[in-house]
Amino acid sequence: MVEHFSTIVVGRGMMGAASARYLALAGENVAVIGPDEPKDWGRHEGVFASHYDEARITRTIDSDPVWARMANRSIARYGAIAEESGIAFYHEVGCLIVGPKRGGNDPLVGRVCSAAEALGVETDLLSAADLRQRFDYFDFGDGCEGVHEQRNAGYVNPRRLVQAQSALAEKAGAQIIRQAVVSVREEPGACVVTTDDGAVYTAERVLVAAGGFTINENLLPRALDLKVYGRTVAFFEIPDADLPSYAGMPSLIHHPEDPTDHIYLLPPVRYPDGKTYLKIGGDPDDLPLETEAEIRAWFRRGGRITTRNHLQRIVGQIVPSLAQAPISMAACVTSFTPENYPAIGYASERIAVLTGGCGAAAKSSDEIGRLGAELILHGRIVDDAYGDVFQPVFTD
Repeated sequence: MVEHFSTIVVGRGMMGAASARYLALAGENVAVIGPDEPKDWGRHEGVFASHYDEARITRTIDSDPVWARMANRSIARYGAIAEESGIAFYHEVGCLIVGPKRGGNDPLVGRVCSAAEALGVETDLLSAADLRQRFDYFDFGDGCEGVHEQRNAGYVNPRRLVQAQSALAEKAGAQIIRQAVVSVREEPGACVVTTDDGAVYTAERVLVAAGGFTINENLLPRALDLKVYGRTVAFFEIPDADLPSYAGMPSLIHHPEDPTDHIYLLPPVRYPDGKTYLKIGGDPDDLPLETEAEIRAWFRRGGRITTRNHLQRIVGQIVPSLAQAPISMAACVTSFTPENYPAIGYASERIAVLTGGCGAAAKSSDEIGRLGAELILHGRIVDDAYGDVFQPVFTD
């Protein structure tokens, strides 16, 4: 007998797991379908996810007020999610954004200050001299300014955040199905969802929250305007004996005048292999991935040497003490919509989409997931704080 649900969420990443929790809390008979992390990326033939990591930046300070609001609301709920699930995932180490000094052509620092002020977020504005004094392990040179958010900022462990959201969704009554979805189709009166083990499920509605894999033509009835790019992150190993030298390091977003050198950086974090790494990301160019097969192959490939070398050069400049540190790399993907906001809306009468993290969604995933659940529960996003910025754009 085919199992039937009121809603099926396709994708058990940060946004999908959050949506499933909110739907279950609202009394929906919901299933969230998505596989566990593969043990061997290089040999894995199935789907992947970009939350397979230990650290993602979280902060409210953002030059865009929509992203700032989503982050602010999500961060305010971190404590409750951790307490109710018993799974700690948030590290309040602060976040630092550094860019060219105000008064020139780059508006970044001014916009970040304005967004923080609009939300009542307490920040410190630091000169180049202040930055050198407060963060002696960084070297940003002259002609820059920094905005430092000390509280309600730092990084989240995305693996543990998904575990926490999944545990709370299950506690609220959601069913977790640890398989990959291969197709979603709408039939008269219901949607039919098939997984890679051959199982078939039906639902009144389906919310497709599959990240970059949403471009799979078998998941949505209409083609979504979603650009998926392969990204490379680099890891610099830090011996335990050297860790005191980096004590108090915040998460960092550095946007110098040359846009190809824009990066984000995570402070030293201990990984499952027992070693501690500083992570940096920021590709100098885009690597478009057009199909699901290309995305899978990209994850198995493990990143680009050219980007790794680019990031190594930058670390040598801004964290000189790590210039000769052992380096490794990994692959992930980012998904962008035309408006650079998540796509949250219906593709047909019964099938909706929730995707498009735009390289900035990890910290805000709880609020984005809540909006996806709101769409399913009410047929539209009823929260008027955001306007219509999440309307999906389809190419057909």
